[in-house]
Amino acid sequence: MSVTAVIGSQWGDEGKGKAVDFLAEQMDYVARFNGGNNAGHTVINEFGTFKIHLVPSGIFAKNTIGLIGGGVVIDPQVLIDEIEMLNKAGIGVDGRLWISPRSHLIMPYHKILDGLYEEAKGAGATGTTRRGIGPVFADKVSYNGIRWSDFTSDVFESRLKMQLELKNKIIVALGGTTLDYESICAEYRGYYEKLKPYIRELFNIVQDGLKENKNFLLEQAMGTFLDTDWGTYPFVTASTTIPSAASAGLGIPPRHITRVIGVTKAYTTRVGAGPLPTEIHDTESEVYKKFGEVAATTGRVRRVGWLDLEIVRTAVQLSGVTELCLTKLDVLSGLDEIQVCTGYTMNGKDVRYADVDAYGLSEVKLTYKTVKGWSEDISKARSFDELPANAQNYVKMIEEAAEAPVKWIGVGPERDATIRR
Repeated sequence: MSVTAVIGSQWGDEGKGKAVDFLAEQMDYVARFNGGNNAGHTVINEFGTFKIHLVPSGIFAKNTIGLIGGGVVIDPQVLIDEIEMLNKAGIGVDGRLWISPRSHLIMPYHKILDGLYEEAKGAGATGTTRRGIGPVFADKVSYNGIRWSDFTSDVFESRLKMQLELKNKIIVALGGTTLDYESICAEYRGYYEKLKPYIRELFNIVQDGLKENKNFLLEQAMGTFLDTDWGTYPFVTASTTIPSAASAGLGIPPRHITRVIGVTKAYTTRVGAGPLPTEIHDTESEVYKKFGEVAATTGRVRRVGWLDLEIVRTAVQLSGVTELCLTKLDVLSGLDEIQVCTGYTMNGKDVRYADVDAYGLSEVKLTYKTVKGWSEDISKARSFDELPANAQNYVKMIEEAAEAPVKWIGVGPERDATIRR
């Protein structure tokens, strides 16, 4: 039996979907334990190209069972669309995808409030995806949430009425329009009927799997530095993103998580507001255009920066990362020189990420190291020895700084464009 957690060691968008996709073949269960459809995993394999937001990315392995834990908040229509997309593509999920009845639902008022709050904040906006994630987690911890388990009785109707009485007052106060109870009730009852065959208590599945020495792969949503506690608060997501969240969000005892894979992009990106110490601000530069990406969930252009080793090192220590998966190394090809941030100083003293808050992180001075790049196209490399010497040195530098071995190297978006060491 093994329980492996896959986490992002930066601000999300590290390429976790691809990592999970190729690791899933060895797994009995793949599971999501946190976040919601504000996360997007892009998977490219023999079935096609898929953008997954709620269903575990490892679902493409035909003998694997997918679990969506109670720590995940669910937009029902998004989940229904994903299930239909996967079934249409020939990836049958019926009978091998299970949703916890403890999962909280994203309601229409959550999405409306998400947008109204952002607009009300003005220049201080957090930069959310406006998917309703923050408001639904706020309702969860303030005893105002609605879960799948509420649909087995009249609890759903009574809780929806109460919530609309509360939420409509806030929506109107912020300039919005009131929501209608009857239409929402009918809509969500319809969602429940469609998803009812997939809703099942996961506790015994997880516990029996652990006893039977099954292999679990836990998929983190978002990234380490979007964590509510350890991220760049308040520019973070609304859930815990480090592996410990799997204990609450899925029911995995902490002692069973013995392997943590930190997915690390060869440079740094971030979507939305908040500090990005190594950010490249010259949007006309060759490097900015080379690193430029579009977010899978929102379609927003990602902010880009050089690799920040202090961020990676902190993520490794915080989550107990045992090995690294380095992605998008091929994107660096063609650069004569590559800048790498090796540390921070403030007021003439060395500081760590944990020594400053989000606002202080915007003020630290960066220590950069210039390393030699490479001109070769490495997208066809399938062994470490096939990489140019300077690319090999780049990987070794990351290993040394993070004090964790790089076991996989992504040299392209496809599943097989991976070097296994």
